[in-house]
Amino acid sequence: MAGHMVVGSAALAGLVRPASAPDPAGGHRILPVAPELTGLLPSRGLRRGSTIAVAAGQPRHVGGASLVLALLAEASRAGSWCAVVGVPTFGAGAAAELGIALDRLALVPNPGPEWATVIAALIDGVDVVVTAVPAAVSASVASRLAARARQRGSVLVPYGRWEGADVTLQVVRGAWEGLGPGRGRLRRREVTVSARGRGAAARPKEIKVWLPGDELTRVIPRAVASAAGGPIAGRPRPVASPGRTAAGVSRRGALTLVGPA
Repeated sequence: MAGHMVVGSAALAGLVRPASAPDPAGGHRILPVAPELTGLLPSRGLRRGSTIAVAAGQPRHVGGASLVLALLAEASRAGSWCAVVGVPTFGAGAAAELGIALDRLALVPNPGPEWATVIAALIDGVDVVVTAVPAAVSASVASRLAARARQRGSVLVPYGRWEGADVTLQVVRGAWEGLGPGRGRLRRREVTVSARGRGAAARPKEIKVWLPGDELTRVIPRAVASAAGGPIAGRPRPVASPGRTAAGVSRRGALTLVGPA
C-alpha cells in the first residue's frame, strides 16, 4: 500500500477546498450508504449538512467501528473524500477491503489539543468527517461544529457520546456465527442497530445486519426465506472495490496521514 505523511496546518490547508468554493457534489445533497442501512436514515443516505453520530457502545468494541466503516463505504466508492480523526487504531486494511478509496481518505490519528480546530478545517472541504469524541467536549463546541457542517455541506460523524445529533446510531445487540461444538471459526455476526434522532428521525428504528467483524467489515444482507418457507442466512454480498482486480488482488491507493507538526 502506497502512502505518505503530511504534517501541520499546511497539510490540512492542502486537503480542504477554500470555504468560498462551490459544493463539489454539484447540488447532490444525499451521499449514498449501503442498501441495508438506508432504512435507518430519514433521507435514506448521508444528507449533506447533517450530524450522524455513532454511539461507541458498552464496551466500546461491540460494533461501532464496523458500523462507521459501513457508513463510509458507499460514499467513498461514489467519489467522496472522507476523513477519520482521533482513531489511531483505525484499520486502513479493513477500510480498503470494504471498498473505501484510500487515495481519498485522510487520517489524523492524534489531533492533539486543537481537536476542534482540526475538525473545523476538515469540515470546510471534506465530504464526510468521522471523529472520535474527546472525553470533554462542551455543548457549545459541539453546536458550533454541527452548525459549520450545515453551512459547508459536510457530513459530521462523531464516534462517541454526542448530544444534539440529527441521528444517533448504535449497535445494541450482536451474536457471532461460525463456532460449533468445540470447533469452528468466528466468521461474522448478526448485529441489531438502533437509530434515534430529531425531526424526521424522531421515531426510533431498529434493523439487523450481518457484520463479519472489525478486522474485515462488510455489510451482509439480512436472512431471506428459503423455498420451503424457513429462514436461511443471507449469503455475503460481493462488494466491488475500485482497487480490486478480477482475481481479487487489491491495488490500494495512496493513504494520506495528517499528524502534528
